[in-house]
Amino acid sequence: MAADKMILGNNIACSTDSSETGLNNNVIVCGCSGCGKTMSVLEPRLLETYDSSLIITVTKRRIVDKYKAMLERRGYIVEDLNFTDPAASNVSYDPLRYINSHSDVTFLAESIVMADPKKDKSNADPYWDKAAVSLLSAEILYVLMTKKNASFADVLEMHDEIDIEECGGKIITSVDEKFEWLAQKYPGCLAVSCWRSFRETPVKTAGCIFGTLNTCIDTIFTPDVRKMISGRGKVDFEQLASRKTVLFVSTSAVNRSLHCLVNIFYAQAFKALFEYAECLPHGKLPVPVHVLCDDFATGSRILDFPEYISIFREKQLAVTILIQSESQLESMYGTDDATTIINNCDTYLFLGSGMDLKTGRSISERLNVPLEDVLYMPIGQEVVFRRGQRPIITTRYNITENEQYQQITQEYEKRMAGCSR
Repeated sequence: MAADKMILGNNIACSTDSSETGLNNNVIVCGCSGCGKTMSVLEPRLLETYDSSLIITVTKRRIVDKYKAMLERRGYIVEDLNFTDPAASNVSYDPLRYINSHSDVTFLAESIVMADPKKDKSNADPYWDKAAVSLLSAEILYVLMTKKNASFADVLEMHDEIDIEECGGKIITSVDEKFEWLAQKYPGCLAVSCWRSFRETPVKTAGCIFGTLNTCIDTIFTPDVRKMISGRGKVDFEQLASRKTVLFVSTSAVNRSLHCLVNIFYAQAFKALFEYAECLPHGKLPVPVHVLCDDFATGSRILDFPEYISIFREKQLAVTILIQSESQLESMYGTDDATTIINNCDTYLFLGSGMDLKTGRSISERLNVPLEDVLYMPIGQEVVFRRGQRPIITTRYNITENEQYQQITQEYEKRMAGCSR
């Protein structure tokens, strides 16, 4: 099976066969807003995808409509997970589907509670978030242990039912009987242990824990998202790794709550794909999976991402990260983790930093040129860094000159014209 190509610039196309190149396929694309990251990187990757699976975040629906037919002609299963308009999706995302162990429960609960990036920079006592993770873990475990074909919608329904009252200096809740029944049937189980930790806290403390969790859930799981969770045809990560599949993940450029949910999705996707590869005799995904994350450093951080990216290559998993500046990445992940992410990308494509001085200084040091040469780099020019190679200064790939792109664009425009009649 021939490897797909990675187009990095004008007359620069690289193989994605790591055994041939000796490099991982992780790519950082850094460029200010409006510099052409979509047309010079994201769309060319779609054009050159023939054998690997893709998960691709899009904020422009035209990308889905434009490339779906082309990909289906190439034998791909094309799935559309539309967070902005769940009714338009042909698959749904239920976070509970990917739970196989107690550690998965904790991972999901932590992903939800810690979705807000401000928490990593806050001086607030981490106790509240840890306690909220424990409480949500109790709710998830109760649903999994008592309901067949459980979904996260069942967890949300249970959470909505919970009322807290004070009685003799202690708290009582509307679901105490449920956990007491569970304790009798499964004494010592983690669900009961987590619930009792919550029940034994002072009244004011319990109220703060519950309020912390409420805020997280209400922010992320809007009514539209709740409908999507209950939809049919769940995303299957093992299918992505075993059959040629392209999964479009549509989100909003401005809706922060959707960013949080998308990053929870990615946290579970990376974990599930890695663990699936680990279970196979050769330790690799049968079909390579490449993830293209647009607006990577906005919204919220992906849990454990700095750890996962360092071991993607051996699993035939790779990621292309689109960011506006290194400062943006550092703001989201912190200095150490941002450095780890950058260092684990063997390809760095710089399309211009605008007026970001930190990114400009970083690139000027890599190129060994004055800062002003980077800050005032001509529009359309780019720099390609590949590990073990000298930097290449070139121009952005002009996709409009690609014959296949021209054909697909004509087909798309005809379809749109027909829909408007």
